[in-house]
Amino acid sequence: QGQLQESGGASVQPGGSLRLSCVVSDYTASRYCMAWFRQAPGKEREGLASIDQDGDTRYANSVKGRFTISEDSANHTLYLQMSSLRPDDTAMYYCAAGTSGACITIQRYYAGRLDLEDATPKFGRWGQGTQVTVSS
Repeated sequence: QGQLQESGGASVQPGGSLRLSCVVSDYTASRYCMAWFRQAPGKEREGLASIDQDGDTRYANSVKGRFTISEDSANHTLYLQMSSLRPDDTAMYYCAAGTSGACITIQRYYAGRLDLEDATPKFGRWGQGTQVTVSS
């Protein structure tokens, strides 16, 4: 299976912006559903945003209006543009790729109808993560 590699994590001040990238080695095969997650120390993993093969994007309420997921198919890259960053956005950020069914289940999670544990089994590939720290 192909690899996912995140980059772009950094330390920023509250209110700042950051763009994360995720290069996907077998982009065409991964294109069914791709998403961003994060996990802060001592906290459970959290789903943030997803994009399906038709380009439909969905977001968790915690980041809606502040984060934007997008893709550059020519460069095999998934992005997460983050703005108005807050200290509670501090976490390790991960990208993931899965089947088309993965986007259906993660959308149920965003709507509060499914636990993340039940929403993520169809995401079969994950990156190693990139650290984002928001602090003054």
